[in-house]
This record gives sequence, structure tokens and C-alpha cells, in this order.
Amino acid sequence: MNGELLRQVRILDPVSGTDRVADVSIAEGQITAIAPPSHSQPDNTKVINCQDKILAPGLTDLYSHSGEPGYENRETLASLAAAALAGGFTRVALLPDTLPVIDTPSTLEFLQRWQQQQLRASTPHFYAWGAISQNLEGKQMTELAELAQRGAIGFADGYPLQNWGLLRRFLEYAAPLKKPIALVATNKQLKGNGIMREGQLSVRAGLAGDPAVSETAAIASLLEIVAATGTLIHLMRISTARGVELIAEAKERGLPLTASTSWMYLLLDTEAVCSYDPHLRLEPPLGNIEDRKALIQGVKTGVIDAIAVDHAPYTYEEKTVAFAEAPPGAIGLELALPLLWDRFVETGEWTAVELWRRLSSEPQRCLGLSPIRCAVGEKAELVLFDPHRAQTVNRSMLHSLSANTPWFNKTIRGRVLQTWLG
Repeated sequence: MNGELLRQVRILDPVSGTDRVADVSIAEGQITAIAPPSHSQPDNTKVINCQDKILAPGLTDLYSHSGEPGYENRETLASLAAAALAGGFTRVALLPDTLPVIDTPSTLEFLQRWQQQQLRASTPHFYAWGAISQNLEGKQMTELAELAQRGAIGFADGYPLQNWGLLRRFLEYAAPLKKPIALVATNKQLKGNGIMREGQLSVRAGLAGDPAVSETAAIASLLEIVAATGTLIHLMRISTARGVELIAEAKERGLPLTASTSWMYLLLDTEAVCSYDPHLRLEPPLGNIEDRKALIQGVKTGVIDAIAVDHAPYTYEEKTVAFAEAPPGAIGLELALPLLWDRFVETGEWTAVELWRRLSSEPQRCLGLSPIRCAVGEKAELVLFDPHRAQTVNRSMLHSLSANTPWFNKTIRGRVLQTWLG
């Protein structure tokens, strides 16, 4: 039987918490053996020297944006798939803000048909979030049961809901469907026209401040509704220190919730925004340094369950404008793993297993999926990662059609060498 032997590779399994060096055999899409390093070489086997390389389960992104359908000049499903695999992501859940919006079974079927057409190709598995409100307007609920029956992974608008009565009814109606519910916590009235997290640096930069209370007041309100309905929710894009505290307190009370932050909130803060780089225009905005420190600690302790990429492609023309006029969002599927590894694992702030858990098994748990294992007998849905291989972020390196990232033309360490999709 033909197969592959990965010699002396460092294996991470976030489910069991193991981190060890071994030889790994893969055949017919399955992990057939994990054994101590040896010098024997089976017949008809491709041997790959993997010393100092990482082998671990494929990563899962909780929420990202697809250009297709409707905005193919930003990203197609094919380019998104290539970007995901280049970054080690074998599963990606897509938000419904396409054109048309994924708010009916017929619009959901577009992604499913594309996926079926690619069965013979090497593509990650795409899941679709069904919209909570029709046309993402926050006024009227979608047909939740129909979307659930037709395969929506869960429900999310990707935008903050301001109608609290609608939100409560939605949580009551959605509870029996047993699907993930992802919500953005922002009070738009408190936010006003803020585009930078409020503080001394926002005053110095001359940019309208978005106070932390715009997030935390919304989180507090959401948690009160969750306490009343008992419905499990997922809080997206947490960006403030007080938000982390509120989530920790809610979990201690036993409220049913999980939470995630986007990867860029862990690496950058308002100091970077003072460069006026439109690629740093995010929603919610990057936090102050105290926010970033609290998020880092929240991820390490598990108060923040998962790290999301929130890949948001935009064209050069859309982003090459003044900071205040730029649409919020940046790409990240190809950059998140190497930059997070270099910043947190190489420095010893997090262990390798801690990072992989927040990018793999915990996002899967938040989506209601069984976690991917790196163990004998399991499907070989794996990533081979070289944490020391340098690469320059430019057009020849990026698979995404868009290049809206503050790391463009910069050299980073870490590169995915290969993915297996089982």
C-alpha cells in the first residue's frame, strides 16, 4: 500500500494536549501509525524528513467573508479556498453578507452546489452561517427552521442587532434547533461615528473615538437576555478588557456561552492605528494596550474560547482611501498562523498546544463539530507547518485576490508546507 512517512515530526494534538516527536504514517487518507523515530523505511512509501516541522490537525475559522457571490472582484470561492489551505485552514465558516444575502434556502444552496462541484479538488470544507435577519437589516427574522434543515451551520448576521425585542424572540425560536448562534455586541448609539477605540491616542490622532462601553453595555444586555432564555450563544469579535471580564463572570455564573476574538486584536492595538493605515480600520476597532493584554490572557486561560480570522477582502481601490473612509476589515487566512505562532509560541507566552487549541479544536466545538484529532485511526485532516521558514507577504505569495493587510511587503516567519484533507 502506497503512503507517506513523515520522519521525526513534532506532533500536536490539542484534544489530548500532547506535544511529542514521532514518525507518522499516512495512507489512503488516514493516520495509520504514530511511532518513535526509527531508521526503517517501508516499501512503496514516500519518506519526508520533517525535523523541526509541526504536524497538527487542520485549523478551523469560525467566521470569514466570501466575495462570491456578488463581489467576485474581492474574492472568489476558489481563491478563498486556496488562501485557506495556504494558511492551514481545512474548515471555514462563511458569514452571510454576500449578494444575495444567505437568508433563504435558495441562497444557501449556491455554496452547497459549489462545494459539491469541487469534490474531486483539494478544497477546504466551507460551512455557511444563515442570516438571523432578512437582508441583514435587523428588522425581521429569517426562516430559521428551513435554513437549519438545508444545512446552515448556525445563525449569524455578522452585524450588531439593535432590536432587543427581536433578539429575544430569535433566541427563543432558535433554541430548539440546536444550532450555534453568533452575535456581535455593539451598541450603535454609544458607538456613534467612532472609528478608533476611545482614549488618549484617539484624541492625539484626531479620530472619532468609539468608547469601550459601546461593546460592554451590549455584552451586558445580551447576557441578561441569555439568562432569561437559557439559549447558548457565541459572542464574536470581543475587543475590550471589560468584555473579557464580563464573559468570565458570566461563565462563572453558568450562563451558556462561548466567545472569540479576531486574531489581529491580539497582535496590534491603538498605537498601530496612529499610522492611519486604512488596513487597520477594523470593526470593532483595535483596542488600547490594556485591552490587548486582557485578550491575550483571556485566550490563554480559555475565557476566550477561540481565535477567529474574520478574513475580509477588499480591492485596492476600496482600501486606498483616507482611514475614516475605508471599509472595515483585513485579510488573514494566510497570515494568522505564522504571525500568532511567532508572537506567542516562539516567545514562550503560550504553548504550541494552547495556540493550536484556540485555532482548531475550540472553533470546532463552538460550531458544534467533532474535533479533529492527530491520532492513529483518525482521518488525516492535517497541516504540516514550518515555524521558521521566512516568506514575504506580496502578490506572488498571496492566494487571496485581495491584499488589504498591514503586513503587505513585510517578511514574516512561518509557512504551511502541506495540508491533508482526509
